[in-house]
Amino acid sequence: MLWDIDQTLIDLRGAGRDWYTQVLSEVVGVAMTGMPPFFGRTELAITSELLTLHGIEPDEETVRKVWAGLVLASEQAVPTLTQRGLALPGAAAALAGLAAQEHAVQSLVTGNLREVAWHKLSAFDLHEHLDFEIGGYGSLSAYRPDLVAHAVEQASARHSPFAWDAVVVIGDTPHDIDAALAHGAVAVGVATGRFDASTLRAAGAHVVFTDLSDTQAVLDAVLG
Repeated sequence: MLWDIDQTLIDLRGAGRDWYTQVLSEVVGVAMTGMPPFFGRTELAITSELLTLHGIEPDEETVRKVWAGLVLASEQAVPTLTQRGLALPGAAAALAGLAAQEHAVQSLVTGNLREVAWHKLSAFDLHEHLDFEIGGYGSLSAYRPDLVAHAVEQASARHSPFAWDAVVVIGDTPHDIDAALAHGAVAVGVATGRFDASTLRAAGAHVVFTDLSDTQAVLDAVLG
């Protein structure tokens, strides 16, 4: 099981944009005047496009400076994240329910940087059942299916080879659905973000939930 984070497990209500605004000012020395779309995209894609929008060459050194700033900003925000945002309905129960299943392995496929993913989820105590070592993170590629492939490769090396029909990608955007379908994995949509259930179904999701609050239904869909 490969989970997305933002708008799937938690809602931080625009924290990412605020962190980018802070980092762009402090690290690059320019004021934020526009922001590319966030939802379902990877940090590599977002950072590169954001720098280009502000007339800055997105070379590797500059991108990594921005990422270091994002890691620091998210770390500093950890004590207040539960005041700003919330864990979405059923997220904790779904993670715990799947963790209780024999042979179930849970990790992440997220546009976030690995360190930022840890800061976000640990703030809400949603990190316990996830193996962060084998996740697919937003620093790897601008193309989200690459993140799924990387996570499955890492999980197969640590455990045993996973057939693609035994891989489940769970997220709230058509990008999550596309990333699963690109490899023949199972795509589970959760309509807790910007995209409604009909949009996720049209993108090809095998199953769509309004949210994760019906734990047994989630378990049945993911394990079935």
